[in-house]
Amino acid sequence: MRKPRHNQGRPASGITRGTGAAALLAAAGLLITAVPAQAATPPPAPPVEVVPGEDTATPALVEGLHEPVDAKAAPADAARGHLAAKESRYRIAEPRRDLTPVRTVKRGADETVRLQQKHRGIPVLGGQYVVRMETSGGKRVVTGTSGKYFTELTTGTEATVSADVAVRRAVSATAARLGNSRLTEADAIRKEGEKSRKAQALTGTAGGLVVIPRGEGVLARHVTVRGTNPVSGEPVLEEVYVDARSGFPVLQYSGIKSVTGPKAASARPGPAGTATAGAATAGAAADEPAAPAAKGSGLRLDGGKVDLELSFDAVSGRYGMTDHARMADTSKNTLSTWDASSQDVGDVAGQWPSGIKVFESTTAEFGKAATEAGAVDAHWAAGQVYDYYKKQHGRNGLDGRGSTVNSLVGVTLFGGSYVNAFWDGQKMVYGSGDEEFKPLSADLDVVGHEMTHGVVENTANLVYAGQSGALNEAVADYFGNAIDVTASGRSMEDPDAGLIGEDLCRTKSARECALRDLDDGATTSKNFLGVTFGTDNGGVHLNSTIFSGALWDMRQDLGGELADRIVYKALAEYMTPLDGFTEGRTAVLAAAKDLGVTAKQQNVVKRSFSAHGIVPGWEDALGVDTDQLLGKLNISGTGVQAGGGWWTASQSNDDGSEPYSVYAGRADGSGNPKLISPNDGRFHVYPATDGKTVVWAAYGTTSLDILSRPLAGGPIKKLYTSTSDISGLRVENGVVVFESFGIFGDRHVAYLRPGDTRPTYADGGSFFLATALPSISQGRIAYAKLYPGETNYLLGVEVLDLKTGTKTLTGQLGEPQSLGQTGINGKHVFWLTDDNLNDTGQMGVRRADLDGRNVYDIAPEAKPRALHAVDLTVSEEAVTVSSQTPDTQWRNETLSKLWQLTTDGSRLERVSCNRGEQISPAAVSGRQVVWLDGTTGFTDLVTRTRPAGLCG
Repeated sequence: MRKPRHNQGRPASGITRGTGAAALLAAAGLLITAVPAQAATPPPAPPVEVVPGEDTATPALVEGLHEPVDAKAAPADAARGHLAAKESRYRIAEPRRDLTPVRTVKRGADETVRLQQKHRGIPVLGGQYVVRMETSGGKRVVTGTSGKYFTELTTGTEATVSADVAVRRAVSATAARLGNSRLTEADAIRKEGEKSRKAQALTGTAGGLVVIPRGEGVLARHVTVRGTNPVSGEPVLEEVYVDARSGFPVLQYSGIKSVTGPKAASARPGPAGTATAGAATAGAAADEPAAPAAKGSGLRLDGGKVDLELSFDAVSGRYGMTDHARMADTSKNTLSTWDASSQDVGDVAGQWPSGIKVFESTTAEFGKAATEAGAVDAHWAAGQVYDYYKKQHGRNGLDGRGSTVNSLVGVTLFGGSYVNAFWDGQKMVYGSGDEEFKPLSADLDVVGHEMTHGVVENTANLVYAGQSGALNEAVADYFGNAIDVTASGRSMEDPDAGLIGEDLCRTKSARECALRDLDDGATTSKNFLGVTFGTDNGGVHLNSTIFSGALWDMRQDLGGELADRIVYKALAEYMTPLDGFTEGRTAVLAAAKDLGVTAKQQNVVKRSFSAHGIVPGWEDALGVDTDQLLGKLNISGTGVQAGGGWWTASQSNDDGSEPYSVYAGRADGSGNPKLISPNDGRFHVYPATDGKTVVWAAYGTTSLDILSRPLAGGPIKKLYTSTSDISGLRVENGVVVFESFGIFGDRHVAYLRPGDTRPTYADGGSFFLATALPSISQGRIAYAKLYPGETNYLLGVEVLDLKTGTKTLTGQLGEPQSLGQTGINGKHVFWLTDDNLNDTGQMGVRRADLDGRNVYDIAPEAKPRALHAVDLTVSEEAVTVSSQTPDTQWRNETLSKLWQLTTDGSRLERVSCNRGEQISPAAVSGRQVVWLDGTTGFTDLVTRTRPAGLCG
């Protein structure tokens, strides 16, 4: 049995300032305490400096060491021997057993050993410890250590959830995350023997067991989900961690590391490209027979002529874009650029497509076709990035061991334009571009950004979510920009020197086109935006310029060569996977000191971070205009509902390590919240209440149960055991409504009357129908419906009267292409509708009488400043909508905000002026709304009784 929960300020795993693990340093974590060195003969050794870790006895950073270790042992053995010999300092009882080698990097006399923590043989997510050593004159000494070793882990390592169940739950969770806020034609996955390509089933691959370092540890099964987004057609690579004892997905984020991130609101492909990077690995090109190296040239998309390293095939007499020269003296691997213009992005992501060839030419001078495809840019830029890391940092390729680099150019999206690019761990993939955007290979800083993600993955391996993900993006931006500025010879004093992606547009100016400006002079920790992992992987782009701006300032003041050495050393030798901004600052300062910079230069580094607000306790300075009902929920994706003057939500314990429990409380804030669900090891999620009863879903080892309990107290009842995932739970006077969500995208609204042992499906459960997004009020259920018409599938909203059994399909003002959440009150039914897929994602708010007549748009889709709505909730007096704004940049305004309309649409106001993400609104009564708010960097349940206005 678990103890009652208390809130003492740990980071959330939903709307979060971190990655779900506790931040490494406490509020005073940057204070360095002096520990006297071992007694020695004069002159005395300098003091050992120690930065303590949080919730661990192992220090986060140890500097000033000069302690001998075995010079003849393998580096990893010597490093672990040091940790064992100094157990009183490190508190790592069995380093030879619990730390396994990840990699050792030797550079001159220096050796950096990375070690992966294991808990009873199971890898710990983000648990890495680094030992730095120096060898001279046949002697080896340890000079410093840093990282995260979690000493508080006690969890068992026996899984009770099978790999098959974990895969099914992970795929269902991903499908829900991608598509269940809308109902579209893509949800008709079978049509008289035809399967929609956009609705291809997602697939999951079970990895091993992992311990997530929350509290005593959470044992999880790691599942990687791949496929295609059913709405946008974009490739999907989702990392999902499923609790190995309950089967609930406790951590979920995209594995795609992008230069811009997805569009903020629209699920359809947008004008801003996304690009990803991962580890560099040898691909198909490594198996190709070697051809003699040759030199050639080509024109970049900006018109500049560049030299190219090529191959020459004497048999065909053709030159190919395969660079044998750069790694000829080391791994003998290549940098190759491939023509993938016949390939769809879904066919190349995560796999090597058959039948493609490297770009070829009959002469060594490549012509117009290679230029316009972006091939010349891609091939040249890959070489420039390789050269930078080799010459400036002595690094041979992205993995440091001379791995193959393959670039695929010209891919399409369902045969049309694809304005994206990504690295999938094997290769770069560049889209075809469109009328405005060139292929993303057209800008060296973007290619540098992408390939640096591979460097990050093979050094600190910063987890791509929350603050560590933002740090990952910041480092990629910094080096991408540094490579571009260095290659162009541009001065750091140039007003445009800090721009990222400024050369991607065909018609816009550099500043109009740029994705970000590292020298904007404005982005500080005061601009930090807390969001869910479902939005920008927890703010990896939203918040990255807070840190990258500090690094850019440092580079401007110290000069490129020194600043680059400092940041690279911090990345390669100090940072570990779960580091955030504070730890990143500590790493950079330590690296600068290790390089022997002057006191004045150290002050420059400190000033740069201070100017961007990265100082101890910076997270505590974020204000709100809301009343908090329940703080720091430490949950992800479970929502909140309200009814009868009460709210209900799930909550974990202080560090997010325990399965979620359901709580309920009064919406006016009076009294204490009540624990509703049992502490039985299951995850209790998706709760709903009508002020009399609370219902929720309980995820167990093999089953998913719908449970209920009276608010006044009493026994918990099991209403139904579901064989598929569910969402959208609602309750009114004992009637429970929910949406059944299958792994193949099949969706059906179901309801249970009091005493029912099996649900009734509103659509009869037909495989050729889909119903979704239910709401209930005064004995009527409203839901979105997809049904076959004479020639194609149609979308509409239906109202089911439970008393009479009558179903009424409302009228429409056009032919909707997708529908969003429904809401119903005593007079009207409301819903979100998208009638035009060619806009930037606007949705109208539509209303009809309960008999289906008098259809009216209270917020038209085509109206200027139309809402980009994703969620809706209604009371008798107001309609509240959660709305995002698409943009080529992430900012406060692009995050989901709550807007409230009168039921006739005559008035539109912001519910709250809080920064950060505002999601899962639930109407209480009148104009009061409760929701989950991320402004403070935590998942807080908050409320306002009336709108805040227009917020300037």
